[in-house]
Amino acid sequence: MTKLGMVIDLNRCVGCQTCANACKMQNNVPMGMLWNRVLTMDSEEMDGVSGIYPHVKKKYIPVSCQHCENAPCVKVCPVGATYKAEDGRVLIDYDRCIGCRYCMAACPYNVRVFNWTEAVRHPGFNYGDSKVPVRKVGVVEKCSMCKERTDEGLDPMCVVCCPAEARTFGDLDDPNSKVSRLIREQNGEQLLKEKGTKPQVYYLGLNGGN
Repeated sequence: MTKLGMVIDLNRCVGCQTCANACKMQNNVPMGMLWNRVLTMDSEEMDGVSGIYPHVKKKYIPVSCQHCENAPCVKVCPVGATYKAEDGRVLIDYDRCIGCRYCMAACPYNVRVFNWTEAVRHPGFNYGDSKVPVRKVGVVEKCSMCKERTDEGLDPMCVVCCPAEARTFGDLDDPNSKVSRLIREQNGEQLLKEKGTKPQVYYLGLNGGN
């Protein structure tokens, strides 16, 4: 079986936000919403620092849907709009979503966003991949690992555009894939592992190691 996942090397990430913007453009994400956020570790601010001047440091951590193997969002969706695909991704059927937002409450990573109003885009038209469905008011949306690209054998746009080459995409079920080797050889770790969600996004250097 295929189980698509990603490895993000925090030792390489420079916090440039290119992945967030590439994701936004590829997936036609409107103003005021992000599927992929770049946070600062050990800080409550989006672009803050940890420590007290002059002894401060900054380390970035990109966060988006973790495509959990044991996804709580799938379990709570009353209409089956959020589902686990055969390739391992957690996806949303926007036509089935009723906007109850149970999935948002269940997600421990806070990575889902809700369309409260008509989308505003600058410029004033849709952009990105024409195959990406346009979401309507009253539905939840999130990272799909660029389904429209990866279904054609391409990498997600965040992987392609990262100038530091901090992201790697591949099949976690293939022990010889690059993602599997990175996790195995460089001690890839999962966010909030104690929650038992079994994320399919792994981080290198999450706790300071290589």
